[in-house]
Amino acid sequence: METYGKILNIAMPIFLGLVLLEKLYGWFTKKEPFKTMDMLSSMTSGYTNIIKDVLGLSISLLTYDYMVKHWAIYKVESTIWVYIIAFIALDFSGYWVHRLSHQINFFWNKHAIHHSSEEFNLACALRQSISTFVNLFTVFLLPAALLGVDSKVIATVAPLHLFAQFWYHTVYIRRMGFLEKIIVTPAHHRVHHAINPEYLDKNHSQIFIIWDKLFGTFQDELPNVPPVYGITRPASTWNPIKINFQHLWLLIQDAYRTNNWRDKLRIWFMPTGWRPADVIDKYPVHKIDDPYHFEKYAPKSSLLMQVWIWIQFLSTFVLVSYFFANLASIGSPNIFIYGGFIFLIVFSYTELMDRNPYALLYETLKNIIGLVIIYQMGDWFGIDAKLPWATTAIAAYFILSTLVTAYFVWFDIRKDSIVNEIAFSEIAQS
Repeated sequence: METYGKILNIAMPIFLGLVLLEKLYGWFTKKEPFKTMDMLSSMTSGYTNIIKDVLGLSISLLTYDYMVKHWAIYKVESTIWVYIIAFIALDFSGYWVHRLSHQINFFWNKHAIHHSSEEFNLACALRQSISTFVNLFTVFLLPAALLGVDSKVIATVAPLHLFAQFWYHTVYIRRMGFLEKIIVTPAHHRVHHAINPEYLDKNHSQIFIIWDKLFGTFQDELPNVPPVYGITRPASTWNPIKINFQHLWLLIQDAYRTNNWRDKLRIWFMPTGWRPADVIDKYPVHKIDDPYHFEKYAPKSSLLMQVWIWIQFLSTFVLVSYFFANLASIGSPNIFIYGGFIFLIVFSYTELMDRNPYALLYETLKNIIGLVIIYQMGDWFGIDAKLPWATTAIAAYFILSTLVTAYFVWFDIRKDSIVNEIAFSEIAQS
């Protein structure tokens, strides 16, 4: 946990810097709009995912250690080969986990967040799941277990394998020559993120594209079919916590509403998107039928609000960095209190991004809890020992954050309701 936290404290500013460089490149050289809210939603999703991983908020029904102990038929010597085997085994496992996540209703919930952005850029690579609490797919690491690859090797290689999937989330690298036949490239992964009928559920490989070619799921990027990104049932929110559970909530609702007991049971394991026949018409769900003609989710936001959301995002970055740097001293159960508080921060300011008037309620609740934590502990999780002024600054931030959010809700977002009421009144009169 502590080692992973230290790795993330190095990786986070690098990822943030690369995301911003890509955005600035597109802005200056391609004259493309700087879509702040989509980018911040993606990077905020990254906060939730890495905190969940650091806290270990998931269990495996079948552990890798168990497979190595009971099923290993050979012991690979601890050389460079053991790391190569581990990397290939993780990639093989990743392909099948990824493919099943696209093909089975229940498993799609864990992966929908990654596809939810209607843009394709380095930021969307950070949209990762928090909705998986039970890992059912350890069995796909069986090849490594049979060869006796130590679990510590898997734990070392796994973050490298994950980070190596970051770079190809971009539209600015077109084709890469002979590498297109060996590794996953931006062209391959653009296909994977597209909702065009020609591209749906293709290119599930993570590092080596060979798996898609072996198992029949490969699709090249077609020159006359530009990829359109997102999911066919749009998320229509910037809140990553909501996105993580949207599909699961729909499955729960459909399972409850259908009168067919067989459908109540099989809905979880049917192909992704399947719904019982007796709920489709009665409870319609918006779906994109024409990928070339639909309105992307983009609630209006003033420059002032965008600046404030940046302040919220960067303040959260500081709090998360302190958390990862001091996991040992914060200790349990305080690490779970801290992690839960970060989730509340994320929920609150992304609701403001969505122009939800209830954002003020969530922000007020979050800041009251923050001030109570400071009062109960005497400072902010031991930070005064290193920075004597920091607790005062954090408390002031909580108070200021409430006031600023109140300003946006009362003098900006409430205008939406007034405009809608006037429009409705004019329609009714006509």
